[in-house]
Amino acid sequence: MDTPNNAAETPQTAQTVLAIDLGGSHVKVHLSTGGEKRAVVSGPDMSPDKMVKAVREMAEGWNYDVIGMGYPGPVSDNKPSLDPHNLAAGWKDYDFKKAFGKPLKLVNDALMQAIGSYEGGRMLFLGLGTGLGAAMVADSVCLPMELAHLPYKKKKTFEDYVGLRGLEADGKAKWRKSVADVAERLWAALQPDYIVIGGGNVDKIKDMPENCRRGDNENAFKGGFRIWQDPALKLRSSLV
Repeated sequence: MDTPNNAAETPQTAQTVLAIDLGGSHVKVHLSTGGEKRAVVSGPDMSPDKMVKAVREMAEGWNYDVIGMGYPGPVSDNKPSLDPHNLAAGWKDYDFKKAFGKPLKLVNDALMQAIGSYEGGRMLFLGLGTGLGAAMVADSVCLPMELAHLPYKKKKTFEDYVGLRGLEADGKAKWRKSVADVAERLWAALQPDYIVIGGGNVDKIKDMPENCRRGDNENAFKGGFRIWQDPALKLRSSLV
């Protein structure tokens, strides 16, 4: 994993990381050295400039060397490649490294939570929220995935059934069956060793589907730390 030149003098494991978890409803921050977690409301009026300002205010008084950030959309060359659906416009190609003035690694938010959930081998991560986030970590190689809009059934997508729309339209019981069915299909197609199901709606699942483990949203922070501190991880070059 490449280390930016201005961070090269400090061993990665000794660096203090500020993890930023950007979502459609909140922006959350936490330090790798521990302490309190802080959050502010995001929403459709939040632009990238407002987000940077909010993070600076939340992190005032904190000392950190580098930043690991999860973004709710695709990422290329360490910048967003599309605007997110649930926030204001202006995110595409925004230079967060320049805005914060710190070495920064930006990854898709599902991938950041996947990295924090990873326990070796081949893991598929599915994030149940407004939509469907997905990522895979295979022998420490970290891969964002766009599975949400693949066709599923009745001319609808995976996201239509297991995202928030499906939950609201079908109710919990049918939605849980859809989650189990989607997990089974992706298990057969991608052949992971295990699946981690996380995201904001994972708490609505009583019994995990076969071959699946329950994730935790706090793992997003762990992922933000690990992309700097775990030298075994290999991020796709377009993401760092």
